[in-house]
Amino acid sequence: MNDFITIAGRKIGPNFPPYIIAELSANHNGDINRAFKIMEEAKKAGADAIKLQTYTHDTITMDCDSDEFQIHGGLWDGQSLYELYKGAHMPWEWHKPLFEKAKELDITIFSSPFDFTAVDLLEELDAPAYKIASFELIDLPLIRRVAQTGKPMIMSTGMANQEEIKEAIDTARNNGCEELVVLHCVSGYPAPAAQYNLRTIADIAERFDVLSGLSDHTIDNATAVASVALGACLIEKHVTLDRNGGGADDSFSLEPKELTQLCADSKTAWLAMGKVNYERTAAELGNVKFRRSLYAVKDISIGEALTSENVRSIRPGFGLAPKYYDSIIGKKAIKVINKGSPLKFGLFE
Repeated sequence: MNDFITIAGRKIGPNFPPYIIAELSANHNGDINRAFKIMEEAKKAGADAIKLQTYTHDTITMDCDSDEFQIHGGLWDGQSLYELYKGAHMPWEWHKPLFEKAKELDITIFSSPFDFTAVDLLEELDAPAYKIASFELIDLPLIRRVAQTGKPMIMSTGMANQEEIKEAIDTARNNGCEELVVLHCVSGYPAPAAQYNLRTIADIAERFDVLSGLSDHTIDNATAVASVALGACLIEKHVTLDRNGGGADDSFSLEPKELTQLCADSKTAWLAMGKVNYERTAAELGNVKFRRSLYAVKDISIGEALTSENVRSIRPGFGLAPKYYDSIIGKKAIKVINKGSPLKFGLFE
């Protein structure tokens, strides 16, 4: 496994702050200016990248009235696949201006291609990386085509079992992919946090010898922030301007303030992970003096024994450590010890 991969100059791996991808998806709601605004908000929030989805309704499905092509239940109940994707797809003529907008904002942009023609379009735009969506993880020919670009790849594992994940990884590696991140994912919209099984993130990294991360479809940030402690070096979340905006993916997407919080909290979680350490930290050094130690709580004359009446373990910490208490009780003072004095060796026999 590589220690890190690099996308547009940004290193991604366990030794670097989590890479945050703002998934624009269908939240443009048919308005390129809304897409531009989401990009602007993602940049202000601190996201590292904007991700698009590159398909058309005719390349991802077909117009068919049979029941298999109809959606029953969930967010998109009552629509056909063709109707859903016709309204949700990112028009291909938008891609160039969106890439130009990203350059203007100084934020990385790439996409999930859903067929070979989408890869061709994104190659013309010099996309710096590619994302394989969960639903496409079993499309090995698509993975092979993307891997052959030589660009870094990110793959989501929603719905996939171990064999399917291995096949996808092997296909990518055998066709030229040298930089890969595999994202644990639950393909529910939204997905309940209780079904996320975040311990899988570390297992993916170990089992498949890859960098691992999280594609998060829960409706808040708790799951994503927790994933950092389990090794997620990349987090992907859908973003929108308004969760009640009525778009296909709006209802399970983060609004700008929430994205800002995710970017901040995930970095804090990564910093807090640190390393195994039993030494005092810089923040603790000034407080050592406030630990407990042994003090004379009454005046003690020369020859007088130290007892539980005149010696106690109290704060601050300028005297002997409390571990010496039992061994000094009964000793006789060889110097006058005034009330409020820290006990030191040399004051008693």
